[in-house]
Amino acid sequence: MKVLVANLGSTSFKYRLFDMSVEQEMARGSVESIGKAESLCRVRIGDRSYERRASVPDHAVAVRQCLAQLTDPQNGCLGKPSDVSAIGFKAVHGGRISGVQRVTSDLLQAMEEFREVAPAHNPPYVAAMRLLAEQVPDIPLVAAFETDFHRTIPDRNRYYAIPREWAEKYHVVKWGFHGASHRYIARRLAEITGRDDLRIISCHLGGSSSLCAIRHGESRAASMGMSPQSGLPQNNRVGDLDPFALPLLMERTGMDLPELLSHLANHGGLQGLSGVSNDIRELHSATEQGNKQAQLALDVYVGEVRRYLGGMLVELGGADMIAFTGGIGENDPVIRQAICEGLESFGIVLDPSRNLDARNEAKIQADTSRTQLWVLPTNEELVVARQTKALLQG
Repeated sequence: MKVLVANLGSTSFKYRLFDMSVEQEMARGSVESIGKAESLCRVRIGDRSYERRASVPDHAVAVRQCLAQLTDPQNGCLGKPSDVSAIGFKAVHGGRISGVQRVTSDLLQAMEEFREVAPAHNPPYVAAMRLLAEQVPDIPLVAAFETDFHRTIPDRNRYYAIPREWAEKYHVVKWGFHGASHRYIARRLAEITGRDDLRIISCHLGGSSSLCAIRHGESRAASMGMSPQSGLPQNNRVGDLDPFALPLLMERTGMDLPELLSHLANHGGLQGLSGVSNDIRELHSATEQGNKQAQLALDVYVGEVRRYLGGMLVELGGADMIAFTGGIGENDPVIRQAICEGLESFGIVLDPSRNLDARNEAKIQADTSRTQLWVLPTNEELVVARQTKALLQG
């Protein structure tokens, strides 16, 4: 079974093709600047890479071009487009619909209902899914929602202290996100250790960041709540914010609510706090040059990670393992060290040299640490491919 996994942005399409009989990646590629006069198309099949520019007006054309590349007689890895058994989407928020589902009109309607909760994700996914359902009807479309992994969170960690009707009728609860990444981390550490009873804190740190407390392979608490805008500061999203700040800001900035929410979703986070960049590498550079706002942004980010980490240690009664994944978690030893600093009394002791030298899958704890610390690359696309395969096989 061949499964194509799609990761969509408003003007981008990234994909990975898996042979699920052996869970092996066959190809990966991307199309940037969809809808512009000229789009950049990249593909890597095995050890061969190709790049070209073309007109790609929408996501459906991007998928057709992707299939054409994969079935190219000279350079492709598929005989025909129908060799793809399904297209799996790492969908974000379906509100009343979660889990792993065939894409239907009702599912798309459910995603539409939550477009304002996930403004950076739901609109492009809905638009692309609708186009693909019309234009490539012979390939099944599957949505694997990020919220699915967090369905095991107990009610005490799921509910806000609001009227119960709001939760039951309007679905205002702590949904949790990055489910595919946290699921991968849980499964991979179980494979490494041969244990299924682990207490794990998964730290997915990147342009979008979240923490998840995991026990026996199941999510027990998550830092993200009702929307992907919440929890830790993101690259340009605010993270946690007291809702009673909103009417004050509306009055004093002159913005209406949609404008204010858009500003918080696009000009907040590391970008807003630093005034420099939403890229943590540039913030490190600015800090080295004495920029105090850049240092403040890094300090707030690390402080919020530590705050959630502490709560999850209490939730789990300690941790057997803490895993760092995502672009920052995997590649930034300075942030990892700052997060672990001073936690020796909790049995968390980082080894500075191992931390600095960590590549791919690596332990970075000191020999005296009771808690194992890991740098662990995630593989969200493989999780979606597995879920898609499972659904198709019934």
